[in-house]
Amino acid sequence: MSGIVTVMSTRDDHNIWPGISCTDAHAVRAWLAGIGFDEGILVPGEKPDEIMHSEMIWPEGGRVMVHSQCAGDLAGGPGTCSCYIVTADPDAVYDKARAAGARIVRELEDTDYGSRGFTVSDPEGNTFSFGTYAGTEG
Repeated sequence: MSGIVTVMSTRDDHNIWPGISCTDAHAVRAWLAGIGFDEGILVPGEKPDEIMHSEMIWPEGGRVMVHSQCAGDLAGGPGTCSCYIVTADPDAVYDKARAAGARIVRELEDTDYGSRGFTVSDPEGNTFSFGTYAGTEG
Protein backbone atom coordinates (compact mmCIF):
# COMPACT_ATOMS: atom_id res chain seq x y z
CA MET A 1 0.00 0.00 0.00
CA SER A 2 2.50 2.58 -1.04
CA GLY A 3 1.40 6.19 -0.93
CA ILE A 4 -0.65 5.85 2.27
CA VAL A 5 0.23 8.41 4.91
CA THR A 6 -0.69 7.39 8.44
CA VAL A 7 -1.21 9.95 11.19
CA MET A 8 -1.90 8.44 14.58
CA SER A 9 -4.93 9.93 16.32
CA THR A 10 -4.89 11.60 19.71
CA ARG A 11 -8.69 11.63 19.97
CA ASP A 12 -10.17 9.97 23.00
CA ASP A 13 -13.82 9.76 21.96
CA HIS A 14 -15.30 6.29 21.96
CA ASN A 15 -18.85 6.87 20.81
CA ILE A 16 -19.46 3.94 18.48
CA TRP A 17 -20.44 0.70 20.18
CA PRO A 18 -20.88 -2.35 17.94
CA GLY A 19 -23.70 -4.71 18.87
CA ILE A 20 -23.28 -8.46 18.68
CA SER A 21 -26.26 -10.80 18.39
CA CYS A 22 -25.49 -14.21 19.90
CA THR A 23 -26.94 -17.67 20.25
CA ASP A 24 -25.18 -17.91 23.65
CA ALA A 25 -24.49 -14.34 24.79
CA HIS A 26 -23.22 -15.51 28.19
CA ALA A 27 -20.50 -17.61 26.51
CA VAL A 28 -19.44 -14.71 24.28
CA ARG A 29 -19.27 -12.39 27.32
CA ALA A 30 -17.09 -14.94 29.14
CA TRP A 31 -14.86 -15.26 26.07
CA LEU A 32 -14.48 -11.46 25.81
CA ALA A 33 -13.63 -11.28 29.52
CA GLY A 34 -10.97 -13.94 28.94
CA ILE A 35 -9.20 -11.78 26.35
CA GLY A 36 -9.23 -8.63 28.46
CA PHE A 37 -12.66 -6.95 28.33
CA ASP A 38 -14.23 -5.86 31.62
CA GLU A 39 -17.78 -6.92 32.35
CA GLY A 40 -20.26 -4.06 32.27
CA ILE A 41 -24.03 -3.89 32.65
CA LEU A 42 -26.10 -7.01 32.02
CA VAL A 43 -29.89 -6.80 31.55
CA PRO A 44 -31.46 -10.27 31.56
CA GLY A 45 -34.15 -11.21 29.06
CA GLU A 46 -37.51 -12.80 29.72
CA LYS A 47 -36.26 -16.36 29.20
CA PRO A 48 -33.63 -18.10 31.34
CA ASP A 49 -30.09 -17.56 30.02
CA GLU A 50 -31.30 -14.78 27.69
CA ILE A 51 -29.59 -11.37 27.66
CA MET A 52 -31.65 -8.41 26.50
CA HIS A 53 -28.69 -6.00 26.66
CA SER A 54 -25.18 -6.06 28.02
CA GLU A 55 -21.93 -4.18 27.66
CA MET A 56 -18.34 -5.37 27.68
CA ILE A 57 -15.86 -2.56 28.31
CA TRP A 58 -12.47 -2.33 26.63
CA PRO A 59 -10.02 -0.97 29.26
CA GLU A 60 -8.39 1.35 26.72
CA GLY A 61 -11.75 2.88 25.74
CA GLY A 62 -14.94 1.81 24.01
CA ARG A 63 -17.53 -0.90 24.49
CA VAL A 64 -19.16 -3.81 22.73
CA MET A 65 -22.84 -4.56 23.30
CA VAL A 66 -23.68 -8.26 23.53
CA HIS A 67 -27.23 -9.62 23.45
CA SER A 68 -29.16 -12.79 22.74
CA GLN A 69 -30.55 -13.18 19.25
CA CYS A 70 -34.23 -12.32 19.14
CA ALA A 71 -37.08 -12.01 16.65
CA GLY A 72 -36.82 -8.78 14.66
CA ASP A 73 -33.11 -8.51 15.46
CA LEU A 74 -31.58 -5.80 13.28
CA ALA A 75 -28.13 -7.39 13.46
CA GLY A 76 -27.27 -10.00 10.86
CA GLY A 77 -27.39 -12.77 13.44
CA PRO A 78 -24.70 -14.76 15.22
CA GLY A 79 -21.30 -14.79 13.54
CA THR A 80 -21.85 -11.71 11.35
CA CYS A 81 -20.10 -8.99 13.37
CA SER A 82 -16.57 -7.73 12.85
CA CYS A 83 -14.96 -5.32 15.32
CA TYR A 84 -11.65 -3.47 15.40
CA ILE A 85 -10.24 -2.60 18.82
CA VAL A 86 -7.32 -0.24 19.33
CA THR A 87 -4.74 -1.37 21.85
CA ALA A 88 -1.34 -0.07 22.87
CA ASP A 89 -0.11 -3.62 23.58
CA PRO A 90 -1.34 -6.08 20.92
CA ASP A 91 1.27 -8.65 21.98
CA ALA A 92 -0.24 -8.91 25.48
CA VAL A 93 -3.79 -9.13 24.11
CA TYR A 94 -2.66 -11.78 21.61
CA ASP A 95 -1.18 -13.83 24.46
CA LYS A 96 -4.47 -13.57 26.41
CA ALA A 97 -6.48 -14.54 23.32
CA ARG A 98 -4.32 -17.62 22.72
CA ALA A 99 -4.54 -18.58 26.40
CA ALA A 100 -8.34 -18.25 26.18
CA GLY A 101 -8.38 -20.66 23.23
CA ALA A 102 -9.35 -18.06 20.62
CA ARG A 103 -9.32 -19.19 17.00
CA ILE A 104 -6.62 -17.12 15.32
CA VAL A 105 -7.86 -15.74 11.99
CA ARG A 106 -4.85 -13.52 11.27
CA GLU A 107 -1.58 -14.00 13.15
CA LEU A 108 0.09 -11.15 15.02
CA GLU A 109 1.99 -9.07 12.48
CA ASP A 110 3.41 -5.67 11.63
CA THR A 111 1.65 -4.05 8.68
CA ASP A 112 3.02 -1.84 5.94
CA TYR A 113 0.84 1.02 7.23
CA GLY A 114 2.50 1.10 10.64
CA SER A 115 0.15 -0.98 12.77
CA ARG A 116 0.80 -4.14 14.74
CA GLY A 117 -2.14 -6.45 15.24
CA PHE A 118 -4.05 -9.68 14.75
CA THR A 119 -7.58 -11.05 14.32
CA VAL A 120 -9.43 -13.75 16.28
CA SER A 121 -12.95 -15.12 16.20
CA ASP A 122 -15.27 -15.73 19.13
CA PRO A 123 -17.14 -19.01 19.73
CA GLU A 124 -19.93 -17.88 17.35
CA GLY A 125 -17.70 -16.73 14.48
CA ASN A 126 -17.68 -12.96 15.06
CA THR A 127 -14.23 -11.52 14.37
CA PHE A 128 -12.24 -9.17 16.56
CA SER A 129 -9.18 -7.42 15.18
CA PHE A 130 -6.81 -5.80 17.67
CA GLY A 131 -4.13 -3.36 16.61
CA THR A 132 -2.18 -0.22 17.29
CA TYR A 133 -3.68 1.71 14.37
CA ALA A 134 -5.92 4.39 15.92
CA GLY A 135 -7.12 6.11 12.76
CA THR A 136 -6.25 9.51 11.42
CA GLU A 137 -7.28 12.96 12.53
CA GLY A 138 -10.18 14.38 10.72
